[in-house]
Amino acid sequence: MPDALVPTPTEDDLPRRYADFETLGEALDYAALGRRGLNFHDPRGVLVRAYPFRDLREDAVAMAYRLIAAGVKPQDRIALIAETGPEFAALFFGAVYAGAWPVPLPLPTSFGGRDSYIEQLSVQLKSADPSHLFFPAELAGMAGAAAEAEGVAGIDWEGFAAREAPPAPLPAGRADEIAYLQYSSGSTRFPHGVAVTHRGLLDNLAAHSHGMEVVEGDRCVSWLPWYHDMGLVGCLLSPVANQVSTDYLKTEDFARRPLAWLDLISRNEGTTLSYSPTFGYDICARRIGSQSKVAERFDLSRWRVAGNGADMIRPDVMQAFVDAFAEAGFSARSFLPSYGLAEATLAVSIMPPGEGIVVELVEETTLAGDGKVQRDRPQRYRAIVNCGRPVQGMEVAIRDEDGSALGESQIGKVWCRGPSVMVGYFRDEEATKACLAGDGWLDTGDMGYMSGGYLYIVGRAKDMIIVNGRNHWPQDIEWAVEQLPGFKAGDIAAFAITTPGGEETPAVLVQCRSLDESERKRLREDIRERVRAVTGMNCVIELIPPRTLPRTSSGKLSRAKARNLYLSGEIQPLAA
Repeated sequence: MPDALVPTPTEDDLPRRYADFETLGEALDYAALGRRGLNFHDPRGVLVRAYPFRDLREDAVAMAYRLIAAGVKPQDRIALIAETGPEFAALFFGAVYAGAWPVPLPLPTSFGGRDSYIEQLSVQLKSADPSHLFFPAELAGMAGAAAEAEGVAGIDWEGFAAREAPPAPLPAGRADEIAYLQYSSGSTRFPHGVAVTHRGLLDNLAAHSHGMEVVEGDRCVSWLPWYHDMGLVGCLLSPVANQVSTDYLKTEDFARRPLAWLDLISRNEGTTLSYSPTFGYDICARRIGSQSKVAERFDLSRWRVAGNGADMIRPDVMQAFVDAFAEAGFSARSFLPSYGLAEATLAVSIMPPGEGIVVELVEETTLAGDGKVQRDRPQRYRAIVNCGRPVQGMEVAIRDEDGSALGESQIGKVWCRGPSVMVGYFRDEEATKACLAGDGWLDTGDMGYMSGGYLYIVGRAKDMIIVNGRNHWPQDIEWAVEQLPGFKAGDIAAFAITTPGGEETPAVLVQCRSLDESERKRLREDIRERVRAVTGMNCVIELIPPRTLPRTSSGKLSRAKARNLYLSGEIQPLAA
């Protein structure tokens, strides 16, 4: 019988360095001196490949030689379909060693089908203008078609890895050079490639590890996609730069069997770190039955940092997860809310470990921006989650629309400044000027406030619905509808439309599974009354078929795209 696979160790004799390197290549050079590394698991969480950092470095250098032999030059863009596995990791770091700029691009999702995926790749390829697109052989049809349409050399990475790797001089990287381009998960019609330097990346990775208080015995588990900034930066590049052994499930495997994530955390005794957006915790809490004996299946007692970010953090979901898994040893104090965005490389603020979920109740008229208590109905409050303190080296400011600084607990636009803020969008000066001030401050596009040195995020400025001068957050409307029987997170999209009379009004698209016309009529009235009760507004209510609402490449609802598809007639409501 062959020897059983052994994962890379949690502990190592190599002294830990917290991302204090000049370049990402230098970070991998150092990690390769130790025994830690990456570990890839099948859908049931069984280890299929242990990949020590020393093996990753050896493969990456060979990939760099092959890229140079293929004519790749410094600053060339190398597009990579970001499948979670050793092939992508070796090519990503191979491009870095060759002085090129890797550009992670998304895998196909279950939404939209073949043609929409080819279109999405084509748009991002046009923006990044890469010399090559690499992809797994099974995606050769779709990825190859996109590459051909844009005049890019499309190569499956299995075939590329079989080529000769003639040694060649590798360029000496510099801290101020671009390390990679990061496309936001919603980049479809108007892609923005965030240009991240080695200095900016490593500064953020150091801030990330200090903010989470990474220690010698830490180990990470992740299912997050590597084409998203939280997955790529937080769960691939950070483990390399901070020398943390990490265990991976593919994102699609998590989607099919979400509890395999918790199984993997339980089985790997050293696991202390794992991140997820709110919806990951929500899926697990929903999936586990109330009669399940969670203590017999899971051991979550060592899970020290249960990170939460990438979407609005919902305290009700976090409480449901605690209720479901407390018997398995999960502590509510393990939750670590954070806030970040690709334009700041990743982290802007992180909750100090051990403080858990902290909320402030804010009266909704304050959130609406008019400062007046509504006397015609009971006051309503919304729980706003504390997203932590600014990370090391990062400044955060709250400003009003004209750029003036706001005071404590005043809601405005969130700005940040620090070494890890992007140098700009790739070949998009207009978009760069729209959000990046000359003094280094970045307009995040989000709304929030500061309280006692902590950052509270209220919502996205671009998603705000303004009716009669009052601000309404689409999340409030969506959450209200979710409370009705038969609906769940992801079934609802709320956004503003303009009526023929020129007035702005909310539209609410709701995925409906009922075929009965009388039931649909009842649902419309229930939804309309629910929204009116919560917001005081009359909304356009449209029932649409299941699986109609568009998602970003990381699986989140895309309100902007839903609005465009609805207004263009591509989303057709069910007959009234």
